[in-house]
Amino acid sequence: MKIFDDLLASLDTDVEVRDIRQGLFHTAVLTRYCGLASTLTRDALKQQAPHRPLVSDSGFLMDRSAHDLATMARSESLAEAAIGMATINSLLEIDEERCVELNAGDLIAERGAGKRIVIVGHFPFITGLREIAGELQVVEKNPQQGDYSEEEASRLIPQADVVGITGTSLTNHTFESIIGFCRPEAYVVVLGDSTPLSPILFDYGVDAVSGTRIVDEDLVLRCVSQGATFRQIKGKRLLTMLR
Repeated sequence: MKIFDDLLASLDTDVEVRDIRQGLFHTAVLTRYCGLASTLTRDALKQQAPHRPLVSDSGFLMDRSAHDLATMARSESLAEAAIGMATINSLLEIDEERCVELNAGDLIAERGAGKRIVIVGHFPFITGLREIAGELQVVEKNPQQGDYSEEEASRLIPQADVVGITGTSLTNHTFESIIGFCRPEAYVVVLGDSTPLSPILFDYGVDAVSGTRIVDEDLVLRCVSQGATFRQIKGKRLLTMLR
């Protein structure tokens, strides 16, 4: 995807790789900062080929450069791509003056009250969002009750006034096709721990990016290693960068 060219070109990768953790739910990489990404374990296991590891050179990734790890975001292996996304997020110099401490669910609720909303990815705030939306559809790779399959994205997204896109669309390489379904006048939010807090996403028609800034590296690494869900990970701040 072209967005990887743009993201990688914006990074200073001349930095030591200090740690890599791939937990059940989340992946963390420690370079200049600590970066997170969703591991996508269920989908990674589904795509695993017989007799082929999910992560090549597992146990020896610290021997690679930060640039090499970041380029793993292009990998067809979701487990490797998660390491790449976490590395990209660990290298970002986030302009916090452009950010506010705002949960993406609250922003979508504010922008989408009484309107037609499509969320790509089933997030915990979905239940509350149904109460304020004029109409709400959830597109999910692993649909829960009431969700739509990913095959419905091309039909539903062009009708939406507000679109929320999971940052894991970068990991599974569907971001550019999804953003292409959005109407120019739609308000688009990319959200989740995989989301790079970078203004480069604004060049792709995104209006807000909601991600994480790690404030306690040791605590986050410990939580990730012990199988923490996103809500269980302590030592992070939720930030939203607005266009």
